[in-house]
Amino acid sequence: MTASSWSEAPARTAPRRRGAVLERAILDAALDQLSTVGWRDFTMEGVAAGAQTGKAAVYRRWSSKEELVAEALRAGLPDFRQAPDLGSVREDLIALCLWAREAMFSRSGVALRSVIHECDTVQVEQFHVLICEKFLVPTAELLQNIITRGIERGEVRAGAANDYVYDTIPAMMMYRTKMCDSEWSEQDIKELVDRLMLPLLRPDGT
Repeated sequence: MTASSWSEAPARTAPRRRGAVLERAILDAALDQLSTVGWRDFTMEGVAAGAQTGKAAVYRRWSSKEELVAEALRAGLPDFRQAPDLGSVREDLIALCLWAREAMFSRSGVALRSVIHECDTVQVEQFHVLICEKFLVPTAELLQNIITRGIERGEVRAGAANDYVYDTIPAMMMYRTKMCDSEWSEQDIKELVDRLMLPLLRPDGT
């Protein structure tokens, strides 16, 4: 083929995608951008480029980056479905915290953390429902399941089954992430369980 033939050949373009396939590509591109450049440098144009589509295709579905980010996080964050059952409250609590940490270090978790770290108070408030729905409430519900089993086995006092205790682990993990900009090592998780949770949960007189 001559040089002129090459220049006359049609350029290859990305396959045309529609509907759910295109939406999934846009949401994936949004998570990729959030987890790499963060909230402050996140742009709808960058998402469009990452999804290999036009800005109009993005704006037709989401009118603002807040709406797009919220849906990307809701679709991408893992679901907490079943509480660990390893035979003891201590091991179950450690496993639950490790699951939560793994979720926070996933691509979607890194994206969420960029929102938590970089948004101002007003912006974070827009994501409050999402954070509760995808992290705080599910973690508290699994913690409730673990404590209920512990009460049945005699490892946990009955009075420990209350909302303040259920909120402790998710609140602590979110506090350190948001306010202290600090990570949770496995040793930190074990100390959280041994020095805070177990003393809260022990049967009376032990």
